[in-house]
Amino acid sequence: MNYDVIVVGGGHAGIEAALSSARMGKETLLISMLAENVGATSCNPAIGGLAKGHLVREIDALGGEMGLITDEAGIQFRVLNQTKGPAVRGTRAQIDMDRYRIIARNVVLTTPNLDLAQETVESLIVQDKTIVGVKTDLLNEYSASKVIITSGTFLRGIIHIGEVQQVGGRFGEQTSIGLSNSLKDDCGLIIERLKTGTCARIDSSTIDFSVMEEQGGDEFPNPFSFRTSREEFRRTKKQLPCFIAYTNQNTHDIISSNFYRAPLFTGQIAGKSPRYCPSIEDKISKFADKDRHHLFIEPQTMDNTECYINGLSTSLPPEVQRQMIHSVEGMENAKIVRYGYAIEYDFVDPRELKHSLETKKIKGLYLAGQINGTTGYEEAAAQGLMAGINASLALEDKEPLILRRDEAYIGVLIDDLVTKGTKEPYRMFTSRAEYRLLLREESADTRLSRYGHSLGLISDELYEKVKLKDKQIKAGAKLLEDTKFTPNKEFNALLESMDEQALKDVSTAQQLVARKSFDVAKMLQIVPELEEYDEYIKDEILVEGKYARYIDKQSQEIERMKKYLRIAIPEGFDFEKVSGLSREVVEKLESFNPPTLQSAMNISGITPAAIEILHIYIKIAKKKEQQ
Repeated sequence: MNYDVIVVGGGHAGIEAALSSARMGKETLLISMLAENVGATSCNPAIGGLAKGHLVREIDALGGEMGLITDEAGIQFRVLNQTKGPAVRGTRAQIDMDRYRIIARNVVLTTPNLDLAQETVESLIVQDKTIVGVKTDLLNEYSASKVIITSGTFLRGIIHIGEVQQVGGRFGEQTSIGLSNSLKDDCGLIIERLKTGTCARIDSSTIDFSVMEEQGGDEFPNPFSFRTSREEFRRTKKQLPCFIAYTNQNTHDIISSNFYRAPLFTGQIAGKSPRYCPSIEDKISKFADKDRHHLFIEPQTMDNTECYINGLSTSLPPEVQRQMIHSVEGMENAKIVRYGYAIEYDFVDPRELKHSLETKKIKGLYLAGQINGTTGYEEAAAQGLMAGINASLALEDKEPLILRRDEAYIGVLIDDLVTKGTKEPYRMFTSRAEYRLLLREESADTRLSRYGHSLGLISDELYEKVKLKDKQIKAGAKLLEDTKFTPNKEFNALLESMDEQALKDVSTAQQLVARKSFDVAKMLQIVPELEEYDEYIKDEILVEGKYARYIDKQSQEIERMKKYLRIAIPEGFDFEKVSGLSREVVEKLESFNPPTLQSAMNISGITPAAIEILHIYIKIAKKKEQQ
């Protein structure tokens, strides 16, 4: 009954937290309400997407599991935004959600140092503001000095389908009331409410796909995990198509005429909804001028017996759901297997957390996933991985791993949450990352694998491959940069079109490489030495060459910012005594209690002038301490 680390909740955050802790040599217990639902995908049968794909690659580069499971369970792979720049492209995979769950559970059950228990945690055991264990519904008490809560939507969850309300954390499953009360009463954490939802699932045999637009996967699909053989994956991966359908005016009329029965509008739901993944009734209400909305018909398993109607999330009554689905071309005879619903649940204000994801008020207590106000499997898994790593490091009396905003989307995600908080379900976007040109999907391993290797989560063999890849890309990019182009017709035309000042600012080589028309074939004509590299490395060399100017600029900006990263704000620092700070700035600094000047800079409303004043006072305080 005694463990180093206890993880509460078997979703995507819980899996990554438990696996990383166990693989770092810590005796770990994962407690889940239902053992067979470890790794269940509660909503859409997909992993990745814009910015979310970046998170999955970063999880993999650090030694996490999500990418590997997705590669095995995936049934369609596509790179989104292929026509745009490499920084904003994102890989997305449809998954066999049954297979995904089975693989995830089996990994948990076969990992050394990791036990799985099917119980419900009712309360936390706290002594002197320090976590010491948990109590379950079976009256078991488990002790641990580190506890990670990854409860998803299960804290006081309420399901809404029209006027019907059911208590549950997922349809057909119980909720957790005791743990929510314990977090509030025993730990003193600020608890608020959020709402999310899902769509109906349709019997695939009752859909007429012939009148819909087919959407296939990529001809040469890319795996998520850097540990998956790209060549073998492309040769053996079987893919299923998705389909695109559309709502119409009849659909909209059915929905709008039933607004009075929509829990979202009647006041039945108080929690804030996700802005970027709205329900269909919300879309019809806000975008009344739109003639139609896209619906993506996605298979839930390789057997394709049920389809997920992406874009039709709803909490309208069952009879209304039937009417609106039957109004869509191709779904006139569709049979609903599972109705869509909304779920309202408790979450903890993420400003209660340190960047390590440990709570500020209770030592040894970590929170990860939707409990911190996020939405999405990928955001949850990223937090779970970092919580597991940092809980394990704390047991070794080591500093936590805090990824910077210029190092990883994971760094952006956690920094946004703990410094700014959230009032709606937080979702990752590429636009949230200031340095997204440095944070491309394909560079995740060269950016982060050194951390995974130092933690024992990435093998020596894999890390050597990553170092070789990095060396080849840098060497190839340098060759490209140093090339002296031989004058020719195309080259002379380019020279004539260039601005004189532009030629002074950067090399002619960089100007030419930055052109859209400059591709791998032209690169090889100019630098034939690159022929020996594989296609993947050539693509990365081309990207590095095209964006070298911008990458240099971002790198210079990061170096300037690093001086602030190194300056810690002393614990217990009295912001009230800093002359020149406004009352608003002082209140925000006291509320967030940032650990560094960089963290303080990321707080909304904190000006550069305030940071400079704070910097001066910190130096004064340090001198006084030394004296």
